[in-house]
Amino acid sequence: MEDFAKNQNSQSTDKDWNTFWKNKKNQARLSWSKKRILTLLKRSVKPGMKVLDAGSGSGVFSKWFNDAGCITVSLDYSEEALNATKQHTDGKSAAYISDDLTDPELPDRSPARFDLIFSDGLFEHFESDAQDIILRNMIKLLQSNGKIVTFVPNLWSPWTVIRPLLMKGIKETAFTHGKLLKLYGRNNCKIISSGGINVLPVSWSPEKILGKTFGMLVYSIGINADD
Repeated sequence: MEDFAKNQNSQSTDKDWNTFWKNKKNQARLSWSKKRILTLLKRSVKPGMKVLDAGSGSGVFSKWFNDAGCITVSLDYSEEALNATKQHTDGKSAAYISDDLTDPELPDRSPARFDLIFSDGLFEHFESDAQDIILRNMIKLLQSNGKIVTFVPNLWSPWTVIRPLLMKGIKETAFTHGKLLKLYGRNNCKIISSGGINVLPVSWSPEKILGKTFGMLVYSIGINADD
């Protein structure tokens, strides 16, 4: 697959992200939080699917997609993040792409269309107008009946107090469940499932009751409303 041209537009700079991902402590950890994300992902993933890991970071999810038999494209605009992804995936992704998801011309440069586009910890690092462009780009990059799966930090979770201490130099604006639904709705993305996860860091966690309000992460799964 051809590389996309790089053109960044984020609240945090390329230097901030390269510094963050260069730190080995931030790389390739399958935390209890990520394991719960994978529990939800398993419902949507099948071998042979074309998957875009949008904002691949340390490569944890790209590796999981590869191991699940998917044709995975790992995308991040941080070179250090892509290096970490390549290392963690043993170079097994179909492509490693450095590009800016806020560039409206990105879908025109892409030769691929995807069955599933996944992001964890992406949208909160961009301003509202950039978030709209990213989601519209994702919709354009979907195959017919493809899905967009998004996880973002929850504004009302205690984690929002701790997170800045662990991600120094990285700016973000947390979401509420309602704000995430509005992002999908105003960009023609039909929601088929949503909620919140990681209320408690223990094996039993009241996600169905309190997840949307107090979960560490809120999520939404959507499809192109025109499909």
